[in-house]
Amino acid sequence: MNAVAGLADTAKLTSWLDAHVPELGAGPLAVTQLHGGTSNVILMLNRGDMDMVLRRPPPIAPPGAEKGVLREARVLTALRSTSVPHPRCWGACADPEVIGAPFYVMDRVEGWAAELRDERIYHRAPFDRAPCEYGIGYAMVDGLIALANVDYKAVGLEGFGKPGNFLERQVDRWEGQIRSYPERYGSAWRELPGFAYARDWLRANVPDDFRAGIIHGDVGTPNALFAFDRPARLTALIDWELSTIGDPLIDLAWFTGRLRDEDHPDVIGEATLYAVENFPTRQELARYYAAGTGRDLACFDYYCVLAAYKSGCILEYKVAQSSAGILPPEAGRFFDKLVHAAFARAETLARKAG
Repeated sequence: MNAVAGLADTAKLTSWLDAHVPELGAGPLAVTQLHGGTSNVILMLNRGDMDMVLRRPPPIAPPGAEKGVLREARVLTALRSTSVPHPRCWGACADPEVIGAPFYVMDRVEGWAAELRDERIYHRAPFDRAPCEYGIGYAMVDGLIALANVDYKAVGLEGFGKPGNFLERQVDRWEGQIRSYPERYGSAWRELPGFAYARDWLRANVPDDFRAGIIHGDVGTPNALFAFDRPARLTALIDWELSTIGDPLIDLAWFTGRLRDEDHPDVIGEATLYAVENFPTRQELARYYAAGTGRDLACFDYYCVLAAYKSGCILEYKVAQSSAGILPPEAGRFFDKLVHAAFARAETLARKAG
């Protein structure tokens, strides 16, 4: 049986492509599966001359996956007129009658992506060591600068998110999520060192210079594509399912949060996923971002605390799943280390900021 038979009806998809994406060509449609994840399935499309990529939820989709695919299509379409490196969206379909689920079709962008294996993030040679890996940090921030400089209303994304009181809502949003895990997975609530201190500090120190913009939501080198040649250059930010309208400084803090602190450049945390000794410090990239966006980073510590707090709240679900037997014990131990490190980092940064 064809591996893609349950993922795309070739005849129906061909008809849809004829009407909506004639740029792909008019020859017989070849469909191959590139990736089949728990959140999205990625299919390669070819009609003779060029490749495109179709992105759809899996047959048994997690909650919100169908809506997430269409949100991705909307933000990628809106970015078409901008300098943000991204795959061009050629068309989207909300009708599940075509292939069984909503989907969209985008460019296949050339480039390599980082890989997560053996509890570390690895980059393709020669970008896996100094001095080439040093440029990866700046290449990522170049993409974040371009994204932060987009006028989201001008590109048609007004209503894409809820920027009102965005920062004020963040702490309750993520505390609500972490407190939902015991009921959802039948696990016990854990008192995690640093969680309460970071939560209370964040509530008491919300910046008053909020500037709304587009957020990618999950910035990291596994969610990006880079040029094969040197120097390091971002060809596309990918995996936009968590994008919204909020404060773009969260993206910067999310990416730089595990990097070295220039006050202690020789200190490398045990739970970092990157070979951070080959990266710029968090402050170096923050200054570069500020120069490229004109944003005031006087309160950047707040965003770093928030990113660490958010990370701990999200990743705790993996520990809860391991406790419930959904994930193996070794996965639970790995994510337990990351959760403790995130809340420890959040408390340390908050105490340092005062």
